[in-house]
This record gives sequence, structure tokens and C-alpha cells, in this order.
Amino acid sequence: MNTKQMNYILEVSRTLNFNQAARNLFISQPSLSYQIKTIEEEIGFQIFERNGKKIRLTPAGHQFCRQLGSIRSEIQSAIEQGQNFSNRYDENLTIGYPIRSCLYFLPEAIKKFHELHPETLITPHIGDSNLLDRFLNDELDILFATKEEAQKLSGVSIHQLFTSQIYLLVPKNDPLASKKKALATDITGRTLLVNGGSSSKLRKVQQEVLKHIKVNTLNSPTHDFTMVLVASNQAVCLTPGYLNDFSDELAWIAFDTNEKFECVLVTHDYDKRDSLANFINLLQSIYQEKTLKYKL
Repeated sequence: MNTKQMNYILEVSRTLNFNQAARNLFISQPSLSYQIKTIEEEIGFQIFERNGKKIRLTPAGHQFCRQLGSIRSEIQSAIEQGQNFSNRYDENLTIGYPIRSCLYFLPEAIKKFHELHPETLITPHIGDSNLLDRFLNDELDILFATKEEAQKLSGVSIHQLFTSQIYLLVPKNDPLASKKKALATDITGRTLLVNGGSSSKLRKVQQEVLKHIKVNTLNSPTHDFTMVLVASNQAVCLTPGYLNDFSDELAWIAFDTNEKFECVLVTHDYDKRDSLANFINLLQSIYQEKTLKYKL
């Protein structure tokens, strides 16, 4: 099956109408029907169920088209990356960030790095739930992580980036917003968001708070859910500073705890490229400088 045939299948699955799909693809309807029939014979199962002029996806066809859409996106991405390389670059460094807010200073690093290494492309991958697997499968060169997570991996080099504190997040108009340091007692009687995607270290801090003061709790499934509820004045939360998105919508108040997060970059032991080492050094320099200025 070639990419053109992939497009035929996906367009028919989108429109569920051979005539409309043929017009969208700029081919005749009989040609499109013939191509779909040929593909179904090749793969050994029906993608579409025909009932007169109406068609629908078979259960197997539904699953097939979902995966086919992902494959086509990956092929398109590979083509675009190849075009980038053929036009301007000799190599590519890929870096994975688990959440968008973690990469706030990355553009500055890329700009400075490009001045020194114009032949090297930096490609960030953001918020992919499979980042760790992709790194372990050699699809990523660099991974942003906490030291706690990185030390569980083998065959890697760990590069210290910065130390992240824990903060209490409240809306800007909250009475606590003016405090320089928040104590556990400050949130007595409030609703505290807990669990969800919290790391074991953050859960430990949450549990310490719950032991000593009376608060309501609400389980948060995701970081985005947490941010929305805090911004809407429905709850408060404890969060590491490396998740700071610098949106200026919430107040980040240093929380009274000794727990900290060591944020690191992880690379493969075997990757000794000078360009990689230079980029790591640049990121370390920038993040260490910013740590002194911003709430990280």
C-alpha cells in the first residue's frame, strides 16, 4: 500500500461517501472504488461495508483507519524533517519535555545554540505520554526529567539542570497571594488538590499537610485540571516550580518544606557528539541563571 492509497482510504472513511471522496481527491468515482477494492483484497479484510449507496466502516476498518491516520502523520512528519535536513541542516538533536511549561527557556537556548551551530537542528517533543519509551528506544537524544526518575534508568548520563522548590498556587486575588512563604496552617479549611499526576515526592508533602491540618481534598486527574480549578478559585494546590508556565495568572508562593526536586537532562551513555555536549552545557548555563531570578 502506498501513501496515495492511504489517502484514498482515509478520505472515504472521513466522508463515508465514494462520490464526495472522489471529488475531494480529484479522481473518478469508479477509479476510487476500484482502488479501495484492490486494497481490501491486499490486506485480507473489508474496510467498508456497502449497502446500496450507503457505506460505513466495519469494526476492523474503524480500527485500521485510526492506526492508518497515525501512520500517515508520521510519514508526513518524516518527509518534512527530511526536507528540513536537505535544505539547511546536517544533524538533529531531539529533546523531550513532559509538559509545555517546562520548556519556557528553551527558545533562548535554541537561538544561542544556532548562532554557534547553524548546521544543527533542535527538535523539541512536548507532552507526549510515551516520551520515556521513545527515549529508551533511541528516538530522543535528550530527556527532561527529575533526578528521582532518571536514576531508575540504565545506560544513561545525568546532567544537573536546576533545583526546583515546591510552591503553593492560589489566584492573584487570594488573601494568601501577598505572602512570601506559605505555611501548612495557611490553607486550613481550604480545598487542596491532591494525587492525579503528582510524583511520590509531592504526594509525600501533600500527606504531611493532611496529617497536621484540616483541609478538604479533591483528586486532580491532570496538571491542566489543577490549573483551571486554582484559577477559578475552587481550590489551591502544591506544585514544583518547574511546572511554572509564567502566565502571571496565579500567585506562586514558596511553601514551607524541605522537599525539593532536582531537575536534570538525561542523555544516552553512547552519545558523545560535541554538538550534544555543547547544547547540554548551554542549557545548564541558562537554567542556572534563570533559577536565581525566577520561581523554579
